[in-house]
Order: sequence, then structure tokens, then C-alpha cells
Amino acid sequence: MVLDGQVVVVRHRAGAAVYHLLPGGGVSWGETLEDALLREIAEETGLSAQIGRLLFVSDTIDPSERRHVVNITFEATVTGGQITSAPADARVEAVDLVRPEDLAALDLRPPMAEALARALAGQIAESPYLGSLFTAGA
Repeated sequence: MVLDGQVVVVRHRAGAAVYHLLPGGGVSWGETLEDALLREIAEETGLSAQIGRLLFVSDTIDPSERRHVVNITFEATVTGGQITSAPADARVEAVDLVRPEDLAALDLRPPMAEALARALAGQIAESPYLGSLFTAGA
């Protein structure tokens, strides 16, 4: 999601690990992908958005937890709201704005910073499926 040319990310804490995620999360029964993303954006950031095109799809397969997450990444543009200082998800410590060229410096999970920066620059891959992007400790 982009606001004033910067990517909106959430600073997330899981135990001692602190890293960044794109706003988003699980889909509830009966929710469309778009409805789920709009709800998650509001809960995590306080912002409202317009969902755009599909950028890419990737897997996060954690063999130690026997967990498989499918990440579906959409383009989104902020349309209103204000960045919250008290996100609904207690694991979200803060909402940060990051220039696309600075994404690679973050511990962004899954590690999609390069693909995201290319997509935001209009350089969408021929196939939007990135495969498995699991990293240990995610």
C-alpha cells in the first residue's frame, strides 16, 4: 500500500523478533480477498484503501511448524484515515512509511522487498508467482 510515494508497512513483534510485514492477514469465511485486505489494513494501520491489481503470489512454507501460508500481494492506495498509534493487533508495534528503494534494508517477511520494489516501479514479472519465500525464523 502506498501513501505519498512511500510503502506502508507494519512493524511486527513475535517473541524477541522484530520485523516488518505488509498490512494484511487471514481471510474469514465468506470474505473476499479484497474485503479481508481492507479489513486488515484498517485494523493494523487505521487507514482505508482502494485495492488495485494483483502484484504477485508467493508461498511461505515453514517445515518446522508444518505451516503453509499463501501470500497474495495486491497494489493498494490509501484513500483516507489516519495512521494509528494503537493498532488492533497487539503484535503490531508501529506503522512505518518506507521509500521503495529502502525496502531492501528492512527485515521484510516474507522476503519480497526486491519483487515489491520492481512491481511498484511498474516492472511486473511475466509470471506473478514467486514460489516459496520461506526464511528460517519467520
